[in-house]
Amino acid sequence: MERWEGKIAIVTGASAGIGAATAKILVKKGLKVVGLARRVELIEELTLSLTEAPGELYAVKCDLSKEEEILDALKWVKENLGPVHILVNNAGFVRPTNLIEKTTDDWRLTFDVNVIAMCICTREAVKVMREHNIAGHVINLNSLVGRYPVSLPHPNLNVYPASKYAVTALTENLRQEFRYFNTGIKVTSISPGIVISDFQEGFCKDGTLEAMRSGPVLYPEDVAEAIVYTLSTPPHVQVHDIFMHPLGEML
Repeated sequence: MERWEGKIAIVTGASAGIGAATAKILVKKGLKVVGLARRVELIEELTLSLTEAPGELYAVKCDLSKEEEILDALKWVKENLGPVHILVNNAGFVRPTNLIEKTTDDWRLTFDVNVIAMCICTREAVKVMREHNIAGHVINLNSLVGRYPVSLPHPNLNVYPASKYAVTALTENLRQEFRYFNTGIKVTSISPGIVISDFQEGFCKDGTLEAMRSGPVLYPEDVAEAIVYTLSTPPHVQVHDIFMHPLGEML
């Protein structure tokens, strides 16, 4: 990780869960981390626990469903801190609806945050990396539901798995583009199983949450450690995919 010390990392959805854990561990590794989220006050609170860390954490308010806010946030990073070296596309969204009864708006927002925002953030970050000849790293937070079908007691994931299948395809597309254009930039997809996180509170109101948490689980810090592992590999090593199950998980 020494080569990343003092460099800039952007973490989307950094207010809680995996995003907060990732921001925290990267600051402790000496990076300048920019956390993007709507609940920017939670990132500001996190900075108070990192005053002795060798890196720094910056909180930037950003609604990832709005392109203009993403563009403004990344522009702020470039103008005030410098070029980005690492992008962690962590922000995600899902709402408990199904495919045969509920409204279109929730489905659209899921794709806006999980797919379109990821593409916008990646495009803008990679643009900066290429302008400055930076062999950076893009990390996409995926899910096991984006790799194969998963059955839950109540079918309330609606378009969420489809959005994560898109992340799987886009990550491979990026790998091919980075190779074709000889950028030296890496891309990694990390697909965890059940992770204890505030994120789950948004779509498990029918007993599914209790059922999920009654078995083996991962914690945000486990996924953050996996991110550090991928960043720690030598420049010639491309870790493209990581699957993470808690030991004994049935998914």
